[in-house]
Amino acid sequence: MNAATEHTHPNVEQQEIRKFDELASRWWDPEGEFKPLHPLNPLRTRYIGERSDLNGALALDVGCGGGLLSEALAKNGATVTGIDMAPGPLAVARLHQQKSGLENIR
Repeated sequence: MNAATEHTHPNVEQQEIRKFDELASRWWDPEGEFKPLHPLNPLRTRYIGERSDLNGALALDVGCGGGLLSEALAKNGATVTGIDMAPGPLAVARLHQQKSGLENIR
């Protein structure tokens, strides 16, 4: 990210955005920096599914990163919109979505 593309947001720490941008390519590595999220993701998905019917639901994944939760919710029938302040993880999420073939995520 450079000064031309860096946006100022009062509730966002730019250092955190840069950190997640730098780690973006390793989001889906179950042994990488995001290793704790991989075993946690089925628990998060089940927790959400127990509290709402995901089949046909509209879901917003705020701070979606590389899309771990977004894809899990989509696999359970939700139409998911994932948003993140860091462009790198979003690019990784889009690439992984293409590999997964899930069409109900944007």
